[in-house]
Amino acid sequence: MSDLTELDAEDKKIITLARSARARNGVAEGAAVRDETGRTYVAGTVALESLKLSALQTAVAMAVASGARSLEAAAVVTEAERPAEADLAAVRDLGGAGTPVLLAGPDGALRVAAEAR
Repeated sequence: MSDLTELDAEDKKIITLARSARARNGVAEGAAVRDETGRTYVAGTVALESLKLSALQTAVAMAVASGARSLEAAAVVTEAERPAEADLAAVRDLGGAGTPVLLAGPDGALRVAAEAR
């Protein structure tokens, strides 16, 4: 397990934002993405009867809806051990293959640093 001291300040920021969204909203996951201009988009899990989105899918959708053309990085805070394939696909769709996806536990400890593929 890694910790946040190994990441640059901008990556630490999106993990912190994702962790805050999860805690604030009492949802299973929190996520944050950073677009090509450095803007961040923060979201939690959407679990409606008619609409189910992971936190990372929601954050990517928010970025797209706000006019983002690409992503620099993404982070998700979750109990999961690795990013879901659907999450990696959503990040890849906007950011391209190789976009970093950071997965941290609820304590903020980095578990996985993956790439959208």
